[in-house]
Amino acid sequence: MMIYFKNRIDAGLQLSAKLKSFQNDPSIVLAVPRGGVPVAFAVARELGLPLEIILTKKIGHPMNKEYAIGAASINDYFIIPHADVSDEYVHAEVEKVQHKLKEMYVQFMGNEKPEDLKGKTVIVIDDGIATGNTLLATVKVLRKSKPGKIIIAVPVASGNAVQKLSPQVDHLIAVTVPGEFYGVGAFYADFEQVNDEEVKYYLEKMREWKKAC
Repeated sequence: MMIYFKNRIDAGLQLSAKLKSFQNDPSIVLAVPRGGVPVAFAVARELGLPLEIILTKKIGHPMNKEYAIGAASINDYFIIPHADVSDEYVHAEVEKVQHKLKEMYVQFMGNEKPEDLKGKTVIVIDDGIATGNTLLATVKVLRKSKPGKIIIAVPVASGNAVQKLSPQVDHLIAVTVPGEFYGVGAFYADFEQVNDEEVKYYLEKMREWKKAC
């Protein structure tokens, strides 16, 4: 089996070549923490685009927390109605999830206010897609911000994930969609877990670069 990427930065550089047509749009790169941050950093630097993180978390069913009935972002959410799930439960869960996401946002982005996404070309980047379920929830929440276009861009994706996500977005761009998919990490020579300090490092580097421009 071929290794396509040395590491996440190499993956981001390869991905940026496929995103050049969006360089002159009013675009913003949104990284999915944690693994998507180094990839998105390389893309944003290469294309001269702003970089932020996108934080979403699933809302689980009261009888089975692993079964997602929706998802929340820092300031929005969507829920698939279920007859056995009360409004009170939904509101309490959304409040709890959003509180955690806000804490995480401050940890990574400090006091920076999230950009208004209305009318913008939003490029959501992760280091790869296996099932697509998490990104599907992210896209549904993102739609509420009324972006002009939603693009999912990844170095590698499974064929099933591409089929699932493509109808939900304006473009899905992947460097490779291998016929046989063994998990995202199988296509990287170095796929060490990204920790919080690295996330902060890349976001800080981006802020320094933005100030210098």
